[in-house]
Amino acid sequence: MSILKDFVKLICGNFDNSEQLKELNNKNIFDYPYAEHVNNICNDKIVNLPADFEGIFIVEESYYTINGKTRNLHHLFLFVQENEDVKLISYEIPEPYNKSNFIYDNIEKLDYHNLKVSEKFEPAIYKFKNGVWEGGSVSMFSPTTKFKLFEKFSEEKLEVSEIMESNGKKTFGYDIPIIYKKIV
Repeated sequence: MSILKDFVKLICGNFDNSEQLKELNNKNIFDYPYAEHVNNICNDKIVNLPADFEGIFIVEESYYTINGKTRNLHHLFLFVQENEDVKLISYEIPEPYNKSNFIYDNIEKLDYHNLKVSEKFEPAIYKFKNGVWEGGSVSMFSPTTKFKLFEKFSEEKLEVSEIMESNGKKTFGYDIPIIYKKIV
C-alpha cells in the first residue's frame, strides 16, 4: 500500500504548465494550451466503501485554455496497487454531475454501489523505472475513435500526452506532451 500512497502523493495537488508555456512562446509556438490539473483524493466523499477497500479514488479537474476559451474535463479515477505497479481505472461521472461541474468542492456524498467503471477506457498501468512512474493505455471509444494516453510522473513534473483520433485523424491532443509542475 505504501507504493500506492507514494504514487498518489506525486499526482495530487494543483499543477499547471505555465513554465512550459513560456518556453514554447519564446520559441514562437502559440497554439498550445494553458493547462491546469487539480487532483484530490475523494475517498472521504464516498459512502459504503468495503471495509477492506485499499484503492484510492481521485477527482481530476482539468482545464485547458487556448485562444481565450477554457474547456473543462473532469474525471473520477480509482488507483489500485497491483504487485509493484499502479493501475488507473476510469469511472463514469456519477449523476447528477457532468464533466464540467464534477469538482471536488461541489461533491456531496457518492455511494460506492452506484459508481460505474467506464466501459470505454482501457485501464492504464504505471511502472516505476529509473525514478519515474510511466504508463498509459490505448482505448477504443468507438470503432473509429481511439484515445491514447501516455504519462510520466516524477517529483519534478507530470508529463501527460493525450491524443484522441477519429478515423485515424487527431481531433484532440498535442504532439508535445503537456508538462505540469506543482503550484500548490
